[in-house]
Amino acid sequence: MRRFTQGFYGYAVALFVCLAGAGLFLLVTPQSREEHIPRLDYSITVANFGHAVPYGVWAPQADPANWVPNSNRIADGENGAKVLYLGYATAARQHAMFAQSDERPAAGFASRMANTDKAVGTQQVGGVAWERRFREDKNQRSLVRVLPDVTLVITGTADWTELGELAARLQQRPQG
Repeated sequence: MRRFTQGFYGYAVALFVCLAGAGLFLLVTPQSREEHIPRLDYSITVANFGHAVPYGVWAPQADPANWVPNSNRIADGENGAKVLYLGYATAARQHAMFAQSDERPAAGFASRMANTDKAVGTQQVGGVAWERRFREDKNQRSLVRVLPDVTLVITGTADWTELGELAARLQQRPQG
């Protein structure tokens, strides 16, 4: 027995046993080569948000092709305002998030969501001008639209075209 536990021969046997164990583990462990992004339905969250705020809620009429809605929530913003967040994995598998709130001041909400207060131009979406904001160190692009009763922000690592695609699908739903 001592011959198997000492010297180079013992080392080689121990190494072989470890590699065989690792190989067996890899052989029996289920593996998936397919992408899996959990799809979350946000319709109930949007409906609940609509009941909680005194204005018509904005939401996508339909999700853009090959986008996966993967997060949604309602949170408390500044000064008692409610904030709706809808998150997506885009067709290019970047991140995009739509947020809206009647928080005041509107500029403060937009700056917090975009992580910057510096505009870098505008983008026309469906005949409507959205303000562009860009934060280079986070690779974060944002489209901001301030309306009289609500501020809309679309932000994320997605490119301007994809953010515009989400903006084009937004429609205001009736209040309540």
